[in-house]
Amino acid sequence: MANPEQEEQIEEQFITEDDVLAEVPDDGDQLMDEDEENEGEDIVGELVPGSSRSAEDNSLQAFTNHHSSVFSVAVHPTQPLAVSGGEDDLGYIWDITDGEVIVKLTGHTDSVVCVGWSFDGQIVSTGGMDGKIRLWRRVGQESYRTWEFLTELQGPDEVMFLKWHPKGNVLLAGSNDTTLWLWQLPSGNTMQVFAGHTGPVQCGTFTPDGKRIVSACGDGTLILWDPRSPSPVFKLTAEDARFDLDGITSLGINSSSTLAVVGGAAGGVRVVSLTKGEIVSALGGHTEGESIEAVEFIDLTGTVSGPGIVATGATDGKICLWDLSTMRLRSTLEHSDAVTTLLAVPAPNNHLLVSGSADKTLRTWDARTGALIKEHKGHQGPVLGASLGLDGSVIVSAGDDGVSLVFTTELEED
Repeated sequence: MANPEQEEQIEEQFITEDDVLAEVPDDGDQLMDEDEENEGEDIVGELVPGSSRSAEDNSLQAFTNHHSSVFSVAVHPTQPLAVSGGEDDLGYIWDITDGEVIVKLTGHTDSVVCVGWSFDGQIVSTGGMDGKIRLWRRVGQESYRTWEFLTELQGPDEVMFLKWHPKGNVLLAGSNDTTLWLWQLPSGNTMQVFAGHTGPVQCGTFTPDGKRIVSACGDGTLILWDPRSPSPVFKLTAEDARFDLDGITSLGINSSSTLAVVGGAAGGVRVVSLTKGEIVSALGGHTEGESIEAVEFIDLTGTVSGPGIVATGATDGKICLWDLSTMRLRSTLEHSDAVTTLLAVPAPNNHLLVSGSADKTLRTWDARTGALIKEHKGHQGPVLGASLGLDGSVIVSAGDDGVSLVFTTELEED
């Protein structure tokens, strides 16, 4: 729970009691320790070693409690913990140092497709294709090994993504039914339901300054929202031929919260000014007809100012690095199959970029030169997602093979 000082900072961003639309009633759920008939199932096991790890595997650790595809993974902001969600309708909180399960996250009736931690790491969220968003909260202050069930949020038809506010306990969710939802935690109060999209809201995020929300849908509409209002600040649609991307599949916001970069299903990339509400540029480095699956800004200078450098990854296996001050292509990096995820490593290694691919590998690149630094092997199927943790020193991956692997980004000394 946020302390009074944090709550005051959040209110300064956009949250007041007047913003609450409705209270979520108590649904009768018990705390996690009482939630299952078999209490022992909440703590379910240990690292499963064995045959799935090949001789080429250079991971530090493997987590294999999911027995089908792992769709999403997120590393705790300060602790060596990860949360993962999978096709088996389950989530897990586990220790990335040894693969030990801390708690099994139950209650979903369909695949858990997105997971995440609150800004302070005190609350963890899981979102499913069943439309449920379930939350657990840390118990006590001695350790991070005891968690209790907090609440279940309902509203979306099918959860497409979850994003936590960068400065407070506010959760954003996109739905398959064209709506966008905003809740305040730990109360679970609905702050806003945004209606303005015409297709599944496939991607969205808070701006880094926490003051605005940007969302995009499968019908190609991009909307900037003020969280205090249900009306868009501005909207761009495919009716403008310059913005026809055959559906938006990915987006990213620069550190200064002034530019959005959106990628489309047909391989197009557009740069949008969030201050003017207009298209700034079209970037054309990917193969036509190949979907843009990931957009990630890289802060090479560490100044958090200016347009920035952005990386776009697509199903053509390419990663294009763009300098947005000139709108020119800096370099092109390549996997042998579709790029599924991109992650910018924070300072002091903010020149590093991590990519994951359907070619079963993750790679660490030097974004300044385009040089390949490391190839991370061990998955037996496509890499579906990844997360950075411990100040960017480790990568935790999510694989279609049902495995999460832990790698290091630390550079090897000569």
